Parts: sequence; C-alpha cells; structure tokens
Amino acid sequence: MKIVTLTLSAAYDIHCDAGTIEVNHENIATVTETNAGGKGVNISRALRAFDTDSVAVVVVGNENGSDFEKMLEKENICLQKIEIPGRIRENITIHTADGRETRISFTGAKSPCGLMKTVEELTEKICDGDTVLAFVGRLPEGVLIEEAREYILRLKSKGVRVVVDSRSFTLDDLVELKPFLIKPNEEEIASYIKREIYGIDDAKETAEKLRRLGIENVMISLGKRGAVIASPSGTYYAKAPSVKALSTIGAGDSMIAGFLYALSGGHDTERALKTAVAFGSAACLTSGTNPPNPRDVTALLSEMD
Repeated sequence: MKIVTLTLSAAYDIHCDAGTIEVNHENIATVTETNAGGKGVNISRALRAFDTDSVAVVVVGNENGSDFEKMLEKENICLQKIEIPGRIRENITIHTADGRETRISFTGAKSPCGLMKTVEELTEKICDGDTVLAFVGRLPEGVLIEEAREYILRLKSKGVRVVVDSRSFTLDDLVELKPFLIKPNEEEIASYIKREIYGIDDAKETAEKLRRLGIENVMISLGKRGAVIASPSGTYYAKAPSVKALSTIGAGDSMIAGFLYALSGGHDTERALKTAVAFGSAACLTSGTNPPNPRDVTALLSEMD
C-alpha cells in the first residue's frame, strides 16, 4: 500500500512556554521549538518514525520555504513540493503552567489560480490503484471547495482511496465524495449532526449512520475516552490509555497515521483502530508537534490489549 499525504496549507509550528497569559497585558514567552507542520506533514512524520514510507506533497511559499524543506529532509521525509509566491504561515502555540494550550494561527500565502490543476498533475504521477491519499487540513485562500471536490472525485475514479480530514467540507460534501476514511472529533461530529455526542454507544451509532451514507470508514475521535469506528467489517470502540499530555497538537494527525500504518501491515480494522488510538495518545507524550515514540506506542498497545 502506497501512502501519499497532501498539505495545501503548510505551516511553521512554533511552540512557546509562558507561565500565564493575561489579556491586554504584555506576555513574556520562550520559544521551545519550531517544526515544519501542516496536517499532511504531521501524518508523514509519524509514519516515518515507524519506518513507514510516504510521499508528502506540500505547497510551500517561495519567500520562506527553504528552511521548511531542510527540516523535512533532515527527518528523511520524501517531499514533493509545489512552490507558490508568498510565505508559509505560522502557527504559534503558547503552553502555560496550568497545562493549557492557546493557539494563534496566521494566514499564509493566497493560492494562485490553477493550483489544484498543478496538484493533480503531480499526484497523478505518484498515485496508482494501490494508493491511499490523505487530503487533510483546511483549504487555503484561493482554492475553491468545488475544485477540491472535483479533484477528489477524479482520484477516486482512478482507484485511489482518499482519506478526508478537513473542516472545509460539510457533511453533504462528504456524502457526495464517499471517502475511504474520515476522522472527525467530537466538535466536528457535533457540527455534522447538529447535536453533541452522548456516550460511547451514541458515538458508535452515529458513526454507523454516517457509514450507511456511503463513507467507507467513519472514525470518531473522543479525546481522552478513545475512539470508535464504523467500517464494512463492523463497529468497534478502543478505550484510550491514561496519559499525562505534554501537547495535544497533532494527535489527531497521528491517529490517522496509526490507522494507515496498521492497515499497511495487514492488520484488520479493529486492530487498526487500537493502533490509531495508541498513536494519538503517544503523540500527546511528546512536546510540540513531534511524532509518537515507537516505544510509547508499543507500551500503550500492550496496556490496551
């Protein structure tokens, strides 16, 4: 199974430590680390930590993209870049002493007209009938939802299995696209069904209802409670192990990486869900947007079995 990740809106993830944050006051913080980020990049990074190859297709701004490329090269991530005018955006996450995270996301370069055509031309060369492509993250300014939908439908017509994890798509969009996998969290699923999820059974029933609409695998992340998935082989729940989180940024991306990692290793859906939860939980044990540590994942999976 070939895995391709697509990051239309790359970012520098800048993490800072501050004791407290006070509105309308000067706040002093220390930068602790800077990562090359974006949801697709995070998935590729997590896969690489487990010696699993993927191709990271990334749109980068030509004004500040060289350091981004160097960061990915240092991590041995296979990068296929598409360069556009402008700057890669910055995400600043401020960690305070009480364990809270405050995130400030800046806008990046506006995508030029015809970007999705360029993306399609590149991914056509990479993808085949044994490819899973992760289309993740919000659409950047300049990319129309219609362009994204048409691109995904054309990929599917060529046998590519598409993972969609983007707040830019409505439930109606997802029903039209019928992706291989979606991974909404509790907030996102509530926006789809117009109410909150109450308990594990409710989450399982909701996932199954969405699957019946044509989405092949519906994985709902429930935070500290774990996750559920509705799939052609059945509906399953995996309880999350208890961890003391250093950072939750990128945990959802690591869940997708864990699911794909397990599938690429020949595991069934139930085991893939457990692996996804272990990846997400282990990602919370690392600082910044660093990938989960294989030793942590092994220990957490053992605890879950």
